[in-house]
Amino acid sequence: MDETHPPRRILRSVGAVLAGFFATFIFSVATDVVLHATGVFPAWGRPMSTALFALATAYRTIYTVAGGYITARLAPDRPMAHVWALGIIGLFAAVAGTVATWNAGPEFGPKWYPLALVALALPSVWAGGRLARRTAAEN
Repeated sequence: MDETHPPRRILRSVGAVLAGFFATFIFSVATDVVLHATGVFPAWGRPMSTALFALATAYRTIYTVAGGYITARLAPDRPMAHVWALGIIGLFAAVAGTVATWNAGPEFGPKWYPLALVALALPSVWAGGRLARRTAAEN
């Protein structure tokens, strides 16, 4: 902890949460782009099968765990508090996505897909934070 420079600690705290958020976002979007470009996913704006939405749920969950891990590792102190801040931001983003796409059409997937992202937001970042704590304790 850097008590002699509180602004630096605040910037590190904000940076840790933003790093976890943007890592999750960038990994998710990059994977989407690759899967669309390689033909695994159909063209943008076209409906996908339920199995492909399950695949998207799986890798988004893994990336959310990674975001929690990154946030915990970069946090200047109280890593799990930072992880919870990331989780709340992710939860609000998932709820906003659910509301925005609820009746927007089949290209946004089955109703379970956005609900799964909402339900998995907090447990996923928590798992990443716990993994980071375990890794730090082993080192």
